[in-house]
Amino acid sequence: MVDPVQRTRPRVVIAGAGFGGLQVARGLASSPVDITLVDRHNYHCFQPLLYQVATAVLSPADIAWPVRHILSRQDNVTMLMAQVEGVDRAARTLLTDQGAIPYDFLVLATGATHSYFGHDDWAPFAPGLKDIEDATQLRREILVAFERAEATQDEATRRKLLTFVIIGGGPTGVELAGAVAEVARHSLTPDFKHIDPRTARILLIEAGERLLPVFPPKLSAYTHRRLEAMGVEVLTGRPVVACSGDHVELAGGERIMSSTKIWAAGVRASAAGQWLGAETDRAGRCRVDADLAVAGAPEIFVVGDTAALPPELGPVPGIAPAAKQMGDHVAAVIAARVGGRPAPGRFRYRHAGDLATIGRNAAVVKLGRLELTGFLGWAFWGVVHVYFLVGARNRFAVAMNWLWNYLTRQRAARLITGKPSNPGAPQGPSEV
Repeated sequence: MVDPVQRTRPRVVIAGAGFGGLQVARGLASSPVDITLVDRHNYHCFQPLLYQVATAVLSPADIAWPVRHILSRQDNVTMLMAQVEGVDRAARTLLTDQGAIPYDFLVLATGATHSYFGHDDWAPFAPGLKDIEDATQLRREILVAFERAEATQDEATRRKLLTFVIIGGGPTGVELAGAVAEVARHSLTPDFKHIDPRTARILLIEAGERLLPVFPPKLSAYTHRRLEAMGVEVLTGRPVVACSGDHVELAGGERIMSSTKIWAAGVRASAAGQWLGAETDRAGRCRVDADLAVAGAPEIFVVGDTAALPPELGPVPGIAPAAKQMGDHVAAVIAARVGGRPAPGRFRYRHAGDLATIGRNAAVVKLGRLELTGFLGWAFWGVVHVYFLVGARNRFAVAMNWLWNYLTRQRAARLITGKPSNPGAPQGPSEV
C-alpha cells in the first residue's frame, strides 16, 4: 500500500492534475490536510491550445508546465505520477499501478476522452485531440501528408494526401479547420517545389445544422462564412456514417478520399463512475449531489468533465472555467469540514461566456449580451488565453510566438517527430 505522506492529518487524494484537480489542491493550501495529487503525466496541459501544437504554432512546452513546479511552494502537497485503475470504497483507497493510496477525502478530476458514438473502431483512423501526445502525433500526420504529396507522382494519391477532414463543428473543430487552412494557404507555400500546398482541400463536417451550436445563430453564420472565405469546405447536416484508413463516408453515400482525418465531434467521461460503482449519465459522467459529492459517499467528490450535476443546478459546459469553479467549491467544502465549520451551500456555476477563434483576425465571443467578431474578438480571445496560462514563461513564450506568426505567417514548431500510430495516416517520405 502506497502512502507517500505518513501523517495524522486528514488525507486528501486528488486524481487528475487538470484544471479542476489543481484548483482543489491550491484551494487547500492553507488547510491542515495532507494532499496527494495523482496523474499519469508529470505536467499540467492547457488543453484549449492543444490545436496550436497540432498545427505547429506552439511547441508542447509552451502550453504545459510540470505539476511539481506549479505546486513546489505548497508544503502540504505530494505529487505521484501513476495511472489510476480504480477505487476501493470499502477500504477508502485509490487504486493505481503504483499501489493503493489511502484517503479520507477523494477528489476525482480525471476528465474526458473521445466519444465515437458507438463507433470506437473509427478511433485508429480519426484520432482526437486530448493531450500532448495526441497533438504531436497529429502534427506529424499533417506535415507528413505534405511531404508524401511532394514525393508521389500519382495524382489520385496526391489529392488524397492533400485532403484533410475534420469531423465535428464545435470550437475544437472550427479552430482546427481554420488553423490547417492557414498552414496550407500561407505557412507551407514557399517550402515545396513540386506541389502547391494552397491546393489542399480542408473539409469541416458537422452532423448538426450549424457550426458552434452553443453560440447564437448569428455568430454561427459568421463562423461559417469566415471559414469558407479561408478556403474551408463546410458541410453541415452531413453525419459521418463510415470511416476507414483512406476515406470517410457521409449520409447519402458521398465518399471523401482522405489520408488525414481528425475527430472533434464528441467526448465521454473517464471511467470514474465505473470505479465508484455509481450512477452515470449517457455520457458516462458520474452523477453527484449539489455539493459535488457522490450520493451515499460524502467523502468522495467528482469535478470537471467527469461530473454530472443535478438538473436543478442547470447545465454546466465541459470547459476550463467550469472545472476551476468546481475545484474551488470542493476545496471550500473540504476545508470547512476539516475546520469544523458549516460547509458552503450548493455549487453554483457562473458562466462567463463563450469564445472560439477561427483564424487570423477572426474569432467569435459571446459574453452575456456582448458579442464580438473579427479582429476585436480575435484580440480578446488571445488576451484571455494568455491570461489563463500557467506561469509567466509560458505567457511570454505564447505571446511572442503569436506575434512572430502574425508578422511573418511562419510557424516555428514544424518538426516531424515520433512514429506513426494511425494505420490510415501518411508514413514518412522514406517509406513512400
